[in-house]
Amino acid sequence: MASRHLPFLLHIPTLILLLVLSKTGHCCFTHIFCFGDSISDTGNFLKSIGDRYDPVRNLPYGETYFRRPTGRFCDGRIILDFIAEAYGLPFVPAYLSGKNSEDFLHGVNFAVGGATALNNSFFESKGIEAYWTDYSLGTQLQWFKKLLPKILEKPGCGSDVMSNALFVVGEIGGNDYNHPLFNGLSLDEVRTFVPDVISTVSLTIHELIGRGAKTLLVPNNFPIGCVPIYLTLFQSKKKEDYDPETGCIKRLNEFSQYHNAKLLEELEKLRLLYPDVAIIYADYYEASITIFRNPKEFGFTYPLMTCCGAKGPYNYSPFALCGNRGSTVCFDPTKYGSWDGLHLTEAAYKVISHGVLQGNYSYPPLSNTCSDIMHDSANLLVPPAQCSG
Repeated sequence: MASRHLPFLLHIPTLILLLVLSKTGHCCFTHIFCFGDSISDTGNFLKSIGDRYDPVRNLPYGETYFRRPTGRFCDGRIILDFIAEAYGLPFVPAYLSGKNSEDFLHGVNFAVGGATALNNSFFESKGIEAYWTDYSLGTQLQWFKKLLPKILEKPGCGSDVMSNALFVVGEIGGNDYNHPLFNGLSLDEVRTFVPDVISTVSLTIHELIGRGAKTLLVPNNFPIGCVPIYLTLFQSKKKEDYDPETGCIKRLNEFSQYHNAKLLEELEKLRLLYPDVAIIYADYYEASITIFRNPKEFGFTYPLMTCCGAKGPYNYSPFALCGNRGSTVCFDPTKYGSWDGLHLTEAAYKVISHGVLQGNYSYPPLSNTCSDIMHDSANLLVPPAQCSG
């Protein structure tokens, strides 16, 4: 079981660093490359479905920060956005939204809403109809391989792109469990998928390191027992099934912890294989569970409730999803933990990203990746080498 962290404190040196970096645009990272699912998607899903209707295409998605829908499964910014802001980089554009390498001067986002780590053939081999997107982690990696030569051939680039880039590998794997669980498979059955998911993530990391990646941020999975869709579909009349401190379903969170423990074990093995590479474990689980343990401390009034939803015990109904007829939107999303019943609000993502960036919920601390700048303020005036545009 993951260890409990004390609620993080905003350390003054780290705060100053993040503020300066966001204003100067100078940092040790020149690019961000991201792989994952709807937690990180900045528009790939919408591009992949063409003109087909999807509520993510319309308000209220995007209402809080962008004032318009952007393809993010949120009311505003997501964790990836806060990471980019902290390092003084632009928001990471979606791969399917770009036309050429000129659109990706500071990185690319390959994450697609609904994506799995495993490809559809795995689920079909298990007798599960894989009707969801086939933009699996393997497909995203192929996109990266296809685009990389075009980025490297730009004047002033080369191996520096890979060594000066931050690779965000995940969160991924959640949908490998969501889809089967929502379609009637038991936790014990889905538990057998975990080794394959972890192996796929590991192979992706191997591939990226083999191409020169030097810093990888690998997030674990969220506490699904605190997610409104799970709280609704798996609700129980037994009081002992719920954590009295958080109100979350214990056995579902234990499943997430099992996945996370296996992921951490694999990352430890990779660190031994690649001692000169920074492989950072981002503990999204603990960074988010602290919201449910101490909601008032972070300004949340309804941590387990859905902001954009419909009548139900958690303001979530599968018959009136966010953006569809019958759904309503809360007045103040900053008071809610969940945005649409499956994804979090910008306010929740901000708490999580700050915890990870400051190092309280990253191992080794992500804040150490810019320690050379933190300990030499003069470096803040010198931007890192950039590929010419």
